[in-house]
Amino acid sequence: MTAVTIERIAAGGDGVGHLADGMTVFVPRTAPGDQVDLEIVERKRRFARARVRRRSASGAERVEPPCRHYQADGCGGCQLQHLAPAAQLEAKRRIVGDALRRIAGYTVDDPAIVPAPSAWRYRTRVTLAAGQGRIGFHRYDDPGRLFDLEDCPITRERVMELWAHVRRERRRLPASVSALTLREDRDGGWHVLVETSDAAPWDATPLTAALAEWRCSIWWRPGGGAPRVVSGNARGFPVVAFEQVYPEFGWRIRREAADALGVVEGKVVWDLYGGVGDTAELLAQRGARVWTVDADRRAIEWARKQKLSGVERGTVERVAGRVEESLHRLPEPGAVVVNPPRAGMAKAVAAALERWAAGSPGARLSYVSCDPATLARDLARMPSLGLAAVTAFDLFPQTSHVETLAVLEAA
Repeated sequence: MTAVTIERIAAGGDGVGHLADGMTVFVPRTAPGDQVDLEIVERKRRFARARVRRRSASGAERVEPPCRHYQADGCGGCQLQHLAPAAQLEAKRRIVGDALRRIAGYTVDDPAIVPAPSAWRYRTRVTLAAGQGRIGFHRYDDPGRLFDLEDCPITRERVMELWAHVRRERRRLPASVSALTLREDRDGGWHVLVETSDAAPWDATPLTAALAEWRCSIWWRPGGGAPRVVSGNARGFPVVAFEQVYPEFGWRIRREAADALGVVEGKVVWDLYGGVGDTAELLAQRGARVWTVDADRRAIEWARKQKLSGVERGTVERVAGRVEESLHRLPEPGAVVVNPPRAGMAKAVAAALERWAAGSPGARLSYVSCDPATLARDLARMPSLGLAAVTAFDLFPQTSHVETLAVLEAA
């Protein structure tokens, strides 16, 4: 075994230390200041990965995780429950700052971070894996193994109540179920999405009857197919449309992204990767002429049917399609908001925004990101946009994920 002192938390949530030969080692479920004896499980040219065999001393920032699954089952859904709240925030600040310095090449301090209003019971959606006769989460130290979920304390109580009902009725699920998503939408509607590994017919009406009090939409995504409602309430918010799992906090971030653009009245504003267009509505309320683009046609169709409030001063045009294939259809913008998925922007989108910025001195872009590494990569691809401000948000407490708002200004 190898003795190591953990120094900090890396992106992904692992603790970081150094072996006797100076090699960096990543160790899950450790805290800064922990003194641990390790077993090396993987050694690369520049780093190693290890597991803890014994902890001889605990760092000051270590706390007892309250979730029974985190400890007893090695749940991989959270990565930082063993860290005190202040230590989690500090780790996330450093993760964002490190990405901006190391990948984007900026000379910046770690950004300020906005704590979540609540660090527990905030998620309105949970996605569970199914297999091996179990429905739950994967172990962090053995991703091939599942454990049965009883309760997830970062998920809202009502979602867990629905899960308790579904769990009791699991015999009504198809034998080939591979994943299960439970979701409460913005209007208080309930959805169950059942994914299967094959396309064998499945009658969902018995499950609908068993969950009658919830008035659920039962969705089915057969292997290789698209999701569709097969039973229950067929109206309401589309279950696969993107929405932050912490909706109230997500709204704050969108408002700050819109605020950062300054006065937009009378301007054309692009809202790229816009989902159902929540940011577009905020901008239209301020008098902008907004073009919002998203690849999710269901989200766009749902949004087109909604009556927008307070947007008489501006307009919203919705485009269903991949952003990189749709920009040629849009008028030249005066400002831009982007909120891409974890993979970041397509290279062609970053190139188009770089060309726009090079000819639009003083124009602003708000980039909302859920992955500091892809954020930093995209910023490096747009050198004509300088970093005017950056703020981190603890949108996903107890996990290693962090939301970031980068405000850019064309030179």
